[in-house]
Amino acid sequence: MSKLTRSDLWSLEDYAVQRTEFRAKVLAHKKNRQFQLDPHARLLFEDALTLRYQIQEMLRIEKVFEAAGIQDELDAYNPLIPDGDNWKATFMIEYEHVDERRLRLQELKNVEDLIWMQVDGFDKVYAIADEDMDREDDVKTSSVHFVRFQLTSDMVAAAKAGATLFAGCDLEGFRIGPVALPANIADSLRADLA
Repeated sequence: MSKLTRSDLWSLEDYAVQRTEFRAKVLAHKKNRQFQLDPHARLLFEDALTLRYQIQEMLRIEKVFEAAGIQDELDAYNPLIPDGDNWKATFMIEYEHVDERRLRLQELKNVEDLIWMQVDGFDKVYAIADEDMDREDDVKTSSVHFVRFQLTSDMVAAAKAGATLFAGCDLEGFRIGPVALPANIADSLRADLA
């Protein structure tokens, strides 16, 4: 997938006009790109459209209109666009109550490294987490991680040919899966592969 450039973005004024319709389009698109691993753990698979929306929202919220500021946002989010031989996702740990979230983030330390995807017939592919910066400390993990699942060429070919896709987690005390991805999500992820 090609990376986003300034020409892919609207100005703040144009985005204000387009925002409602664009937001609805992106939310509909995300329905095919989110997978609930557990009631409190979710993968949102990123692509150029989800990240274009994220950039537009950041520019709007921060009222950024200078070229350098726009480029900073592009530089921050472009690495999250899949490269044709991987899937990239935002992994979120979601607990509503602060005290429960604090406790669970301590218990789930290193979970981001033990989330995996699997193409049927192949080994699990564990997440490569937080390549931009470390998001956990000595005590707890973060509630948000950016992860990459790097596939071999044989995995890419099998996935594109329709092999079942699975996800899961191997963290002791938080084991999940293998869980087959629903067809709509699997089809969306196949579109990320070259």
